[in-house]
Amino acid sequence: MSDKNRSQWDLGRFVETLTYFEVIPLLNWVQQLIPGWSKGNQDKPKGGKNMGVILVAGATGGVGKRVVRRLVERGYNVRSLVRDIDKARSILGDDVDLVAADITQPETLNSVVMANIQAVVCCTAVRVQPVEGDTADRAKYYQGVKFYQPEIVGDTPENVEYQGVKNLVQAAAKYLPQANEKIIFDFTNPSAELKNTWGAVDDVVMGGVSASKIQLLENTALFTGNVSTANSGGFASVRTRNFDPPFDLSGYEGVDLRVKGDGQRYKIFLRTDTKWDGVGYSYSFDTVDNTWINIRVPFADLTPVFRAKVVNDCPPIETSKVSSFQLMLSKFEYDGALNPHFSAGNFALQVESIKAYGGKVLPKFVLVSSAGVTRPGRPGINLDEEPPAVKLNDQLGGILTWKLKGEDSLRASGLPYTIIRPCALTEEAGGKSLIFEQGDNIKGKISREDVAELCIQALQQSKACNVTLEVKEGENSINSINWYQLFSLLQPDQ
Repeated sequence: MSDKNRSQWDLGRFVETLTYFEVIPLLNWVQQLIPGWSKGNQDKPKGGKNMGVILVAGATGGVGKRVVRRLVERGYNVRSLVRDIDKARSILGDDVDLVAADITQPETLNSVVMANIQAVVCCTAVRVQPVEGDTADRAKYYQGVKFYQPEIVGDTPENVEYQGVKNLVQAAAKYLPQANEKIIFDFTNPSAELKNTWGAVDDVVMGGVSASKIQLLENTALFTGNVSTANSGGFASVRTRNFDPPFDLSGYEGVDLRVKGDGQRYKIFLRTDTKWDGVGYSYSFDTVDNTWINIRVPFADLTPVFRAKVVNDCPPIETSKVSSFQLMLSKFEYDGALNPHFSAGNFALQVESIKAYGGKVLPKFVLVSSAGVTRPGRPGINLDEEPPAVKLNDQLGGILTWKLKGEDSLRASGLPYTIIRPCALTEEAGGKSLIFEQGDNIKGKISREDVAELCIQALQQSKACNVTLEVKEGENSINSINWYQLFSLLQPDQ
């Protein structure tokens, strides 16, 4: 092709691509000096754990607010379900994602509340206070072990502990991923962070004129554009910026894409190399015109590629550090072979989600209940030796009876769960050894701080799946806990 027949190359798009992906730091510095040019100036993606949301219900309560704080400190994407936004803001601060809903009103548990959830931690409870009323010195009943004459304030235990929990379980079951899946990208309700993660990488980087973009629509991401073979080009793609920290997909078998294409063959790349022009692990997949299909991409079937050439001596992908993803339409397969289902011109690929599959089954719903829920009415119980909640169960509206029915609604849901039954809750600092039991005979106390940590750890332990446990603190303060060993002592529910 003579120079006069070459299509016009776009230097501006070339520079824009390099700045968005921070290929040349100097360009980013210069770009920031140009008014109105903000491409590439967004915050970096925060890391793999942030793509799925952990929903915390009862987020302003004694345990719930501690769960929220600890999750946020560890970089998780947390959504706090609260009834009063202003009150919650004063308790949780300005940097927490809040949604207003009431678990006793199932219509409020909508897609805004449930979008992108990866797991649920339910810390909701009825409010109990001394009959003489609330006081400035709340320690007398927040220490959990000193008797006082209590009463229920506000909604009933039946509505909150049973019906509310059941409503939350039923709503979550519609949105949570499968037990062995991990959400990577859910485009059905894209977050602000997700919108600032993907950018175009077209053949303009090698002199071509193809142009693409990704649009986040109401329920899908649309990878679209025009691919041209002019100037020896022929590919268009969208790619994420590098995640820091990367995704750890080491416990999974591969990734699953939900897509609707135009009949052409596309590629997905996973990258562990954070360099701009490094090796990518590729998989080609065919689409069916205007039809939603699922594409399963086993990690074992990924092909290591550098500039469309197979790297034969490259090791398998290190799935513990997947730093970026890329979708591509190219006229080439690998090593000069042509894509058999390629046509130049306009194209469109819709993507609903990208998930990891084949991982260990982990709990998706953690419920904080209470020790003693099976004791009211149990033959042989000596009420004089039982905690106040057991003695006064009927006086308190059947609080433990309704908590047990709430537990049962979770067990019957089919969701992988952990039910935690703490003994008397205190405001002490925590950091104690923990004693797990099953059978609901345990008595003692435990810090709300330690219960909050237990909730978070349960989400990460396969041995915590479908387990109900009672917990109290031991006598010793400790620096660390072997959570796997602790959960391994427990038996799953029958």
